[in-house]
Amino acid sequence: MSPSPPPSSSVAGQPKRERRKEARPGELLEAALDLFVEKGFAATRVDEVAARAGVSKGTLFLYFPSKEELFKAVVRENIAGRFTEWNAELQTFAGSTSDLLRYCYQVWWERVGSTKASGITKLMLSEAQNFPDIVAFYQHEVILPGKALIRRILERGIARGEFRAIDLDYGVFLVLAPMIFLMMWKHSLGACVPEGENLTPERYIACQVDNLLQGLCVRPDAAPAPQSPPPSPSRS
Repeated sequence: MSPSPPPSSSVAGQPKRERRKEARPGELLEAALDLFVEKGFAATRVDEVAARAGVSKGTLFLYFPSKEELFKAVVRENIAGRFTEWNAELQTFAGSTSDLLRYCYQVWWERVGSTKASGITKLMLSEAQNFPDIVAFYQHEVILPGKALIRRILERGIARGEFRAIDLDYGVFLVLAPMIFLMMWKHSLGACVPEGENLTPERYIACQVDNLLQGLCVRPDAAPAPQSPPPSPSRS
């Protein structure tokens, strides 16, 4: 009996390169995210993205006709595309609004803040003035939906009598500020801090939420101070 031939790198006559075609968009987006975060938008070249993904530049352009479209796809894949699920979770959340706010910070950190995608915020802050079209896209796809989602959370708390009535236009920024700080710490500020002064994101988030809720939550009216008994009449 003749020995069996070694396993082929193809299936049903298709070479490996061709079989991986359906996976290429995801691989390109992953490679693009890595490079955009490492080098910024301006310095990233599409041929570098293609090389890191293991395909030709021509293959990349089959899926994404320009670097701008590639960047937009990265943002949609990692951030903007999550707003549908986040809004659905908000709609069905059954707990208190305080619990909802804590949950939203936790989910944001797990799905965005702790990932490479958080570096997109640093990229936008550092390069926004040079790319107005990218800024307009990011405002429409990320900033406005994000602010609307936070506003819904605050409105929920106010409507249920759990939160004080506040200026919602600025209350949104109170919620956003800790997120922005953590992303900048992860991708920039943290490198400037002396060794040993590490920040634990989960503890930082818990502290910030506690502070926010101290200011947001409605407190029962303080009990009136006990009145002193009237002085006893003096005896003459």
